[in-house]
Amino acid sequence: MPSLFHDPRTALLTAATSFCDGFSRADTPSTILTTHFTHNNDAILVHEHGLPKLAPFLGRTFRGADGLLQYLSMIADCLRFENMRFSEYIVDAEARKVSARGEARFTWKSTGQSWDEVFTYVLAFDAGDRVERYEIWADSGAAWLASRGEL
Repeated sequence: MPSLFHDPRTALLTAATSFCDGFSRADTPSTILTTHFTHNNDAILVHEHGLPKLAPFLGRTFRGADGLLQYLSMIADCLRFENMRFSEYIVDAEARKVSARGEARFTWKSTGQSWDEVFTYVLAFDAGDRVERYEIWADSGAAWLASRGEL
């Protein structure tokens, strides 16, 4: 039976909400790393699903703190966003995972083309409720078309 003082589901939901709020506020990569990610550098894994030929940050696995910072840098180089918001959090306390539905308007910086997108984050947490694994599913087709100026 969970302790009355530490409900794992509530702790994970709080951690996931805080993480997503950090993205919505456009916190700096170093703030995202130090505030939300595990201190076990070897456990950090970031992966945005999609074909690597569609965007430089897709279909690649980024590992460790340096990998996370590289991924976030690539995203910042290519994209800007506005009105990011999250909802529909689903918590699996046993697996220590949370999924969240995100929405935002993205713009591919080099072409100025924008699109509205719905995307999903799946976050896996360590025993201290800090993110170890960060996976993203998004509309890679829209990103690719926008990068080519064909949206």
